[in-house]
Amino acid sequence: MLEARLQSFDEPAERAASGPRVAALRTEMAGRNLTGFIVPRADRHQNESVPACEERLAWLTGFTGSAGTAVILLDRAVLFVDGRYTLQARQQVDSTLFTIEHLDNAQEWMEQNLTPDDCLGYDPWLHTVQGAKRIGETCAAAAAKLVPLDANLVDAIWTDRPVPPLAPVHLHDLRFAGESAEQKHGRITAELAKLRADALVISDPQAIAWTFNVRGADVAHTPITLAFAIVPREGSPSIYIDGRKLSHDVRSRLEMLAEVRAPGELEQALTALGKAKGTVRIDQATGADALARLVTAAGGKAVSGLDPTAAMKAVKNETEIAGARAAHIRDGAAVVRFLSWFDRRAGDGTLTEIDAVAALESFRRDTGLLKDISFPTIAGAGPDGAVVHYRVTTATNRAIATNDLFLIDSGGQYEDGTTDITRTVVVGEATSEMRARFTRVLKGHIAVARLVFPDGATGAQLDSFAREYLWQAGLDFDHGTGHGVGSYLSVHEGPARISKLGSFALKRGMILSNEPGYYKTGAYGIRIENLVLVVEGPTVEGAEKPLNAFETLSLAPIDRRLIDHHILGAQEIEWLDKYHARVFEILSPLLDAQTNAWLDTATRPLGAAS
Repeated sequence: MLEARLQSFDEPAERAASGPRVAALRTEMAGRNLTGFIVPRADRHQNESVPACEERLAWLTGFTGSAGTAVILLDRAVLFVDGRYTLQARQQVDSTLFTIEHLDNAQEWMEQNLTPDDCLGYDPWLHTVQGAKRIGETCAAAAAKLVPLDANLVDAIWTDRPVPPLAPVHLHDLRFAGESAEQKHGRITAELAKLRADALVISDPQAIAWTFNVRGADVAHTPITLAFAIVPREGSPSIYIDGRKLSHDVRSRLEMLAEVRAPGELEQALTALGKAKGTVRIDQATGADALARLVTAAGGKAVSGLDPTAAMKAVKNETEIAGARAAHIRDGAAVVRFLSWFDRRAGDGTLTEIDAVAALESFRRDTGLLKDISFPTIAGAGPDGAVVHYRVTTATNRAIATNDLFLIDSGGQYEDGTTDITRTVVVGEATSEMRARFTRVLKGHIAVARLVFPDGATGAQLDSFAREYLWQAGLDFDHGTGHGVGSYLSVHEGPARISKLGSFALKRGMILSNEPGYYKTGAYGIRIENLVLVVEGPTVEGAEKPLNAFETLSLAPIDRRLIDHHILGAQEIEWLDKYHARVFEILSPLLDAQTNAWLDTATRPLGAAS
């Protein structure tokens, strides 16, 4: 089997080192008269994927998930994670050092465990303005004090900390971007005028990439460069970036629009805005508390709110939409080749999770246009599939056994689009319980795919459609139904999402995932994911509001062997049959004869014989 080149199966073994590291951190805390310190899984930009030099939480606790926070007190420590990572945290973290709690319980835990006059330290570069405010209020409720620090305590004891990344910056061609950086700058300054802001700090590297039409490789699997920018309402923007990342051509192109400055000049620029009594917009999702502190300390006004580029970036233009459709056809053919190969190979007990990951990556590489995977592939056989964000390592690699459910969640980065697709397949025979629960997940997936909803509806209003049929059986899943997806950018893009917390209106041109699931701990996991594009809905006589709908972009068969026909309704069967007919029509010309024969069987109408 070809070895995967774009992802590693090694897992840093930090658990055994956690004891001495926590002890060293407590010594550092005591030296600063602190009784506690907060260690979030974050960098200065609140990136989901962070460079190795920013993996403080993993280094200290052993937990490698993308969302978590540790609170270290002198006599106890806790790790907060969300529902996606509960099982993973228990496997990776030393329970004699850390208790593991759900993120939802963080405020209650801190109020119960902090005592009057406790001093809890934090790095203001690693917390947003609102995040720091919430922690401060929680500390105040316990009569404790939150103390901003001028240096991170973990960095003080992390003696072999990796160096920051210096990946080269590349221009993102207009034939993929569809809009020039100059046009985007005009839109941003017009929005600043509406907001009555004198300047915008762009702290999200995805927004940097979109605004300036550049891409990079400073973090794994997301083509971004780590940088900040300031866009004034009047005058030229400035970008704060390590010049070693810029070729002569890239620097020249950036200098046509912006002043290119060294990262160390950012604090001076923010202080100058403050001294000028400027009103500075700080992104509520990614803007560090330290940014606001620099402005306000100098006499300015820092306003935390949505970065206007986030909403602009989320709505894809016609060029980006055409690119997304092309990328999904190309990627769908690669996924079908994999599924056909997997069906032939699985079941003899020799195929492993790593084998499957490597094979799928090789089929994507065979397109000749793959730039990267869009995230580390989740490939879980049997009980591993119940770990929502499971990542196989050499230590956990499981052989795929007969009668296993196999869940594989993966995606590709192409210059014209980003993909993300999950399929759950059976190896051998599924139990009646597996089929019933798979079908309930499928019903939720189809319900979302078929939705017609008023313009302005939010993701929170749509989320329950994916859960209704699981709820009827007393079941649920502990993650959102869908996330936004970028255009050759992050596979997880804000501000829109289909979730209980999705408060942002869904707009035409947005691309989101549709991925309900079900997970039975210790047994199996089920998830069905397609990406969908928000499009104009059908014309309805007498409608009082414009209507929107979803166009499904992802193309790959859904395992018919796992469907209990009796649970599906006629309209659901019709949707599935039409989807499968479309998959075959679009992808069959791109496939070899053997794969085509497999796809013909996999996409037959649900009532047809297998």
